[in-house]
Amino acid sequence: MNITSPFVKESCFGDWFLKSYTWKVRVLDRALNDLQRLLPRKSERYAHILDVGCGFGHSFDALSQRFSPDMIVGLDADPALYERAGKAAENCPSNVRLHAANASHMIDVPDNEFDLVFCHQTFHHIVEQEAAMAEFFRVLKPGGTLLFAESTKRYIHSLQIRLLFRHPMEVQKTAEEYIAIIRNAGFDLPDARISLPFLWWSRPDCGFLEWIGFPVPDKREETLVNAVAIKPK
Repeated sequence: MNITSPFVKESCFGDWFLKSYTWKVRVLDRALNDLQRLLPRKSERYAHILDVGCGFGHSFDALSQRFSPDMIVGLDADPALYERAGKAAENCPSNVRLHAANASHMIDVPDNEFDLVFCHQTFHHIVEQEAAMAEFFRVLKPGGTLLFAESTKRYIHSLQIRLLFRHPMEVQKTAEEYIAIIRNAGFDLPDARISLPFLWWSRPDCGFLEWIGFPVPDKREETLVNAVAIKPK
């Protein structure tokens, strides 16, 4: 086990929410739908997948159904990973191996190991973000794909998130800053493979103003960023 960077334990509410229907359908599935739309080769199969920050393992089935991998490695910094995600790993149609480690220091993971790295709502929990992105680049095969879906500083710093969840607040970044981290690591990431959804649950008013008839603002600080980045061959 290699967990060397500070680990911010999620709140009890956060753990409950990560097991909820809203998380699985409104957050996880919706992000995957958007990311698949951005893939340059939408029917491609990814044999070896790294699921970064896999939590309770809800993404295992979704990744298995969408990409038919031979193996999913579920990585998480929580020392209770095996208790939290063990059942989901056993029940997944694809083979799943759990690996407790910090994403910034995957020293026991070989270079060029994975066809796809999936990082969904995990990066804002990581303290050493540039180091983690460099690790994503290192462990991906040339031509491999990074699926990145993240909440931005605007959302994580909002009052409701501060009250209900736990995050390393000093490392939160804007959508533009996250995109820059990906590109600076060496990934190919054109604007055409970036999506900036403004989903109701990511807004300070939880979509109330839109519900009563106000238009979604064109000029805003983005709350979410989805990106499909490719490691050059």
